[in-house]
Amino acid sequence: MTAPGLLSGITVLDFSRVLAGPMATQILAELGATVIKVERPGRGDETRDFQPTLPHGESAYFFAFNRSKKSITLDLKHERGKKIARQLAKTADVVVENFLPGHMDRMGLGYDALSAENQELVYVSNTGFGQSGPNKDVKGYDTIFQAMSGIMDLTGHPDAPPAKAGIPLSDMTSGLWIVIGALAGLASKAATGRGAHIDVAMMDVQVSLLALAAARVFANNENPTRVGTEHLGRVPSAAFECLDGGWLHISGSDVHWLPLCEVLALDELAAAEELRANSGRVQHRELVMTALRAAIGGRYREELAKDLRAAGVPVGEIRSVREVLDDNNTEARRMIGTFDHPTEGEFPAIRTPLAVSDDGGTQGIPPMQAPPLLGADTDHILRTVLELGDHEIAALHEERII
Repeated sequence: MTAPGLLSGITVLDFSRVLAGPMATQILAELGATVIKVERPGRGDETRDFQPTLPHGESAYFFAFNRSKKSITLDLKHERGKKIARQLAKTADVVVENFLPGHMDRMGLGYDALSAENQELVYVSNTGFGQSGPNKDVKGYDTIFQAMSGIMDLTGHPDAPPAKAGIPLSDMTSGLWIVIGALAGLASKAATGRGAHIDVAMMDVQVSLLALAAARVFANNENPTRVGTEHLGRVPSAAFECLDGGWLHISGSDVHWLPLCEVLALDELAAAEELRANSGRVQHRELVMTALRAAIGGRYREELAKDLRAAGVPVGEIRSVREVLDDNNTEARRMIGTFDHPTEGEFPAIRTPLAVSDDGGTQGIPPMQAPPLLGADTDHILRTVLELGDHEIAALHEERII
């Protein structure tokens, strides 16, 4: 059973491209909002050309972040295109854009212009460095923000160079904050009757992720850096190689210490009073880690993981992406869905990770619809939302405004 969309009745006008903005608007779409994606005639969102490419030319990258939306093409360099965009904004609840500061204002599509005609509009601007500050006009991409925010300096092993995260962390966390901003704006609108301009800077989002690392600076005046899979403030919390070459990550607090020692037959460590508290294990990190590596290195991964779980010790097998997609828990939670695309056919995708329980206790999974073909909904939106006639729409096509 599919639950009614939580955001049913909300319309989002989406001017964003590439990843953070499209990820956010896909989440809003799969929670029930109507998302109208505004794209350039001819090419559209540049990620339509990104690798990997599917057999009929569509981009799997584009598919990952643009499901369940409608696509309209508009030439925003043309005055008629801008006018249509303004008319659509009058009917919208939320606008999402990710141009450099001032770009939308110069087109007459900034917050001041649009909110003057729709005072309830929630307008979310996603930029690299925000609407103010010395870097506001600086361009950047995910890895640039990972580098400049300190995340790369914290990622990797101590004896290795800095490393980026294995996923586009800066883009995806920023996408989540765009959603949070939009929902907060809608809540405020419901209470006050007025919208708001939400400023989401990707760099700000990354700095916010430094909360625990910054706590060490604030408390101890130290500069945290790379520790591999270990944890600066907890022992044990690290990945260990097993006898069969597989890896386990173990992370435990004081209540897990003695059960861990018992499973690994580390009687001497278990008897050491100074190791009973985490502070002592942190102080004697090398002693503890050396003993754990030796004991775990003599056990097979699956057997050891089973024994540790039975003892209540938090443990996780380090898995590949393919292993995660094939995992029985992933299947049981129905995290992989499919959509039917008009040219590529049935295609799998990771669903929006929310399920809604209705009064009967049934979990409703957000619906998954195909990403739109470029401009697939242009005529329909102009006809039904703006009530343009066939002759007007034909003229817009002829002038290549749509």
